[in-house]
Amino acid sequence: MKIASWNVNSLNVRLPHVIDWLKSTQTDVLCLQETKQNNEKFPHQVFKDLGLHSYHNGQNTYNGVAIISNKPLNNITLDLPDLDDPQKRLISGEYEISTNKKIRIISAYIPNGQSLDSEKFIYKRNWLNHFCKWLKEIKIQNHNIILTGDFNIAPQDIDCHDPKAWVGQILVSDEERGYFDKIIEIGFEDSFRKLHPDSQEYSWWDYRMAGFRRNLGMRIDHILISASLTNNLKYAYIDKEPRILERPSDHTPVISEIL
Repeated sequence: MKIASWNVNSLNVRLPHVIDWLKSTQTDVLCLQETKQNNEKFPHQVFKDLGLHSYHNGQNTYNGVAIISNKPLNNITLDLPDLDDPQKRLISGEYEISTNKKIRIISAYIPNGQSLDSEKFIYKRNWLNHFCKWLKEIKIQNHNIILTGDFNIAPQDIDCHDPKAWVGQILVSDEERGYFDKIIEIGFEDSFRKLHPDSQEYSWWDYRMAGFRRNLGMRIDHILISASLTNNLKYAYIDKEPRILERPSDHTPVISEIL
């Protein structure tokens, strides 16, 4: 099973990139973030024509998450329970590996937070508190989970191009990293870091200051797998090719392969 996560920063703009990438990589499940369109506008027919199944939780202009799969998903859920929030940041579904093995797939777009002293950071903290609570609850019910998405958190200094320059800023704060650690402690493994403990690679580069060309990036897009799947993890990598394309997303796909 090959699963990928990609913040496309507007599916309207990046749909040709996504289609070409799916055709060339033969990915089984692709989780998208920042589709930036409502459900009525989502191009389900385009994916159906490719023999794929698509599921979307979107809104106009902002946010939006989706799962594209080579098999139909079951038990689709949207949003976080017990959180009154108009922002569309979560979708999950059940993927059947075999008759006796199912995996709960999650595509999440965790809030950016803007700055540590902003109202948007208060929102990020509140969202993460509800998210961790929900993960604990579903972990009891689901033995196998793959959690993907744009976390807007660089878990360690190695995940940031210049840790000293980022001290005291969003994405790298101790509080945000503490939330990432809480998620790991619930029973997940960072698939990329599991296989590449010392590799300094990134999944996001700012459009400004020639960020990609100068490799001024951060690893804030992640695929976390439940401990039950760790022994089945074969590959985890970051595909930088889409970031070279004309009018690319500022993020690029992160991929994990499980036997």
